[in-house]
Amino acid sequence: MSRIFTTTLRLNLDEPDDLKAFEYLQRLDRKQYRSYSRAIVAAVNDYFTRKEMCDSDPYLETREKEDAFLMKIERTIRESLQACAPLNAAGLVQLLQGAQQPGEASSLSSPVSEQEEGDILAALDFADSF
Repeated sequence: MSRIFTTTLRLNLDEPDDLKAFEYLQRLDRKQYRSYSRAIVAAVNDYFTRKEMCDSDPYLETREKEDAFLMKIERTIRESLQACAPLNAAGLVQLLQGAQQPGEASSLSSPVSEQEEGDILAALDFADSF
């Protein structure tokens, strides 16, 4: 014997939330959801699973937002570096050629001022934070 529970879903289209739900159901991807029932089951399960996770870990949502923000920053930096890579290649090569090995003195490189050294250290600290 089949175990089927039948219920009625009543939406008041004068209510904004109900109307929004109705519009979602009207635009339903029939390849992904065969029926309203399948879509509603997925939505109810996702909603309550997420609610239970947030109740047990109140900082979950904050961490997810922070992670998404960091991913956006990393993507922006990566895209910017890729866009500027051809322009900065010559400067990067010069920088690498002028780099000193620890304990090695170079007559080609100019002395670094305290301000520049502080800027370099700040940049390296920032890069290490990822």
